[in-house]
Amino acid sequence: MRACDFDRAWAIADRNLARVRRVNLPKHEGPRHQQLIWRGERLSGKRVLVRCYHGLGDTIQFVRFVRPLRMIAREVIVWCQPELVPLISAAAGVDRAIALHDGTPDVPFDVDIEIMEIPHAIKATRHQFETRSPYLRCLRSPVPRATQHAGKLSIGLVWRAGDWDSRRSFPVSELERLHAPGTQLWSLQRGEAAKAADEIGAIDVSTPDIMTLVGRLRALDVVICPDTMVAHLAAALGCRTWILLPAGCDWRWPERKSRTVWYPTARLFHQDPDCGWSGVFEEVRRAIRLRLRSST
Repeated sequence: MRACDFDRAWAIADRNLARVRRVNLPKHEGPRHQQLIWRGERLSGKRVLVRCYHGLGDTIQFVRFVRPLRMIAREVIVWCQPELVPLISAAAGVDRAIALHDGTPDVPFDVDIEIMEIPHAIKATRHQFETRSPYLRCLRSPVPRATQHAGKLSIGLVWRAGDWDSRRSFPVSELERLHAPGTQLWSLQRGEAAKAADEIGAIDVSTPDIMTLVGRLRALDVVICPDTMVAHLAAALGCRTWILLPAGCDWRWPERKSRTVWYPTARLFHQDPDCGWSGVFEEVRRAIRLRLRSST
């Protein structure tokens, strides 16, 4: 998957699926993020329930595959995280989006699948991975004037990723180095870490509402963040997104390359294990200076 050798990936996944079917593992037991839902059932002409059992960013990243799924299915219902329902409802190929909860889904369906299993099930091609234009369009989220700053480069910031992988987060002190004449920093960070926005001179425009966040992201010139939900949302909207990655990054990102098949408007900055985050932020500072020069 990292090398974009998808035919080989699906061949390996098919062998794994055959082993799962032989031992007849139960589908809906144990932690949801570890469950294997799709067991090779036919999807064509079926009412398909798509379960979103991983992170918010995973749902946003993989909803691109609902459109090709809908081309063969009779109906596609996405059972997704409640905060994403307004966003996912408008995604191509989605007939209905309903809020995920701890019980069982409240809709009839013929076959179910976890959203990150869809590309394997449909044997997705490189063309279906690539997005040459934004695949999330949110016309109901007006661009707010609050995040527009005349004559300055508007930079949105997130620095803390999910607690389950602390390597993805970076010290807020590094963000102080991004100040430059002609820039305005805006904090999109939520949670306890958001209190540090004042320390770096960033104006807090964070919000728990997904559609409000969409509007604020669209108003920015660039979003700088770790591998987190905001990275996937901004890039899926076609925003200029700079994603800062730790050494040994997740499988979905190429090693050392600055571009990714997933998002054409994203740029990747990789951490050198010998330099920590300082080398990454020096590269980001150079990119900001180039951006400022190009806008003058």
